[in-house]
Amino acid sequence: MSTLYLDDFKPGQVFVSSARTITEGDLTFFSMLSGDWNPIHCDSEFARHTRYEQRIVHGALGIAWCTGMLHQLGIFEKSAIAMLGLRQWQFLKPLLIGNTVHLELDILTVEPGKSGRSGKLGRRFRLINQDGELAQDGESDVLVLTREGARQQGIEVDPPRAE
Repeated sequence: MSTLYLDDFKPGQVFVSSARTITEGDLTFFSMLSGDWNPIHCDSEFARHTRYEQRIVHGALGIAWCTGMLHQLGIFEKSAIAMLGLRQWQFLKPLLIGNTVHLELDILTVEPGKSGRSGKLGRRFRLINQDGELAQDGESDVLVLTREGARQQGIEVDPPRAE
């Protein structure tokens, strides 16, 4: 997929990423990176006596996977300026070692800026598990260049894709 600019987006568009399977290494690496060694994540014996009877992968890692899977789509490769925040993020299903997840990204709103060089996209992130269940759900706006704004910055812009 090639870079898309503010001009290319419409409310209702949905983009779907490839999937990835959650591994033991993912959980351990994120514990090391974050410093979060809560027993629900890292102690198999403790976790065996909990609701899910096994360790649960950090919810924040699900958010990180959403942004990584978003990058893999390539649609914001040259056009994203800044993520503006996260809203209403919900952890609906646990992420477990061996689960396979993918991202479904919905475009909610397209708001051109006053300068004509950029604007704001409203986006909904849905992290879906291997059973088609919604594991995490939330919104994140992003500031994105328009085609003209990219040209003004010296970015080579491909012609719009045919629909």
